[in-house]
Amino acid sequence: MSDKVSHVYTKYLQQLQHHPLRTKAITAAVLAGFSDGVAQKLSGAKKLQLRRLFLFMLYGFAYSGPFGHFFHKLMDKIFKGKKGNETVAKKVILEQITSSPWNNIFFLMYYGLVIEGRPWSTVINKVQTDYPSVQLTAWKFWPIVGWVNYQYMPLQLRVVFQSFVAACWGIFLNLKARSVAIKKA
Repeated sequence: MSDKVSHVYTKYLQQLQHHPLRTKAITAAVLAGFSDGVAQKLSGAKKLQLRRLFLFMLYGFAYSGPFGHFFHKLMDKIFKGKKGNETVAKKVILEQITSSPWNNIFFLMYYGLVIEGRPWSTVINKVQTDYPSVQLTAWKFWPIVGWVNYQYMPLQLRVVFQSFVAACWGIFLNLKARSVAIKKA
């Protein structure tokens, strides 16, 4: 079994080397779809909502994978050749004050407008209500992920690592929302 896993991993790394943007986009799509599928099942769905799953995959493929690819390339250029804890801290802080707020607003908008199909005014109201707590929660969790990512992951694996953690985070948030709904019932 380990030979097969090693072979697949080697092929995957080759794809990352030869087609980095495409590979990261597909990886983000698969992980976003997996996350939504698990979240739907853990939330008690008898049957998977395939449209919703596809829209999550589209988000991963068209936005989060490519955004991460270009963002991490930019960060590498900004901090070219610089290493050490101080540089890692600067990268994490820069990521948290730029990309984190943008990504959370964009996701909330996409979720409301595209996945739920709600009207613009409803989505804007929901974003205004939910965004502050979402961002504060993100600032408690994602800096740790960013630190690990910048400290230990090579550039080509940063988006993959972030996509994997985002898939787990999505499941966690879904379960948290579910438990809050049960407590209120």
